[in-house]
Amino acid sequence: MAGSSVAGARRKLLLVASTGGHLAQLVRLAPGLGASDDSLWVTFRSPQSESLLAGKRVLYVPYVRPRDFAGVLNTYRTVSALLKRERFAQAVSTGAAIALAALPAARRHGVPTLYIESISRVQGPSLSGRVLAATRFAELRTQHPSWAGGRWGTHPAVLATYRRREVSRTAERPRLFVTLGTIEGYRFDAMIDAVLATGLADERTVWQLGFSAGRTDLPGQVYEQVSAAEFERYAREADVVVTHAGVGTILGLLEMGVHPVAVVRRSARNEHVDDHQAQIAALIGELRVGSGVEVDDLDADTIRAAARYRIDIDGTSEAARVSAGN
Repeated sequence: MAGSSVAGARRKLLLVASTGGHLAQLVRLAPGLGASDDSLWVTFRSPQSESLLAGKRVLYVPYVRPRDFAGVLNTYRTVSALLKRERFAQAVSTGAAIALAALPAARRHGVPTLYIESISRVQGPSLSGRVLAATRFAELRTQHPSWAGGRWGTHPAVLATYRRREVSRTAERPRLFVTLGTIEGYRFDAMIDAVLATGLADERTVWQLGFSAGRTDLPGQVYEQVSAAEFERYAREADVVVTHAGVGTILGLLEMGVHPVAVVRRSARNEHVDDHQAQIAALIGELRVGSGVEVDDLDADTIRAAARYRIDIDGTSEAARVSAGN
């Protein structure tokens, strides 16, 4: 297959992803793609990207919002300028809109291109995936064999390597870490209100609000953003982590052994550009590696139940080697 990686070969790749779930997945997939140490990452600057890509070569570009066509054009120009002075064996992206800038630019400069659709796209491709399929700027892969076919091949799924185990821990009033992710332009006050309505938030609760910052009615410690190190500390110290159903946050928590409660953002409430979080929430429930819920279904019993589980990584598969390599 054109542009496919060769098992065991180390290659200089251009690795492109938006921050959040897209970047988290690409970091875990990069070793299996044969990325060498001199590969270059293109993403947005954030605490997540600075942590995940520490020690790697990185080109930070301005944030590209979902369906931000001006931002796509600006990034296209930046990547095109880069490709005039540096060569790569392949350009690989897991999305989102930044892929629409980098992969066409790479193809224009004769670099083979690969797009791997997000694990959250259970039923079909995202808008970025559909555009790339229509324009034929990249080889295409999905992490879900159920909808592969035509131009879409398959790629080992990053969630397939995690396993739930039950522990003896129980807590009538579990200590909570609540995180709403870092996506810009979309608040998620409904999730905050739902956590408050459970009656479990107290002075021990830690909140990372992101774009939903500004609330003054929350008990405990409240932050807009925390560093990657602080995020890990708060997640490990908590009995339960309640998060938005963003794949990047979920993957990071699974790597820490956390069984998350993942709450779905809905476009009808202007909480995201579309409803793909419902798909990832359903998927983690089916795989038994988390509790995916709608806002109206988040209650104290769901949170208490999550405290009974931890997550282990199955290191026996190729996908596990991809995940564990980061």
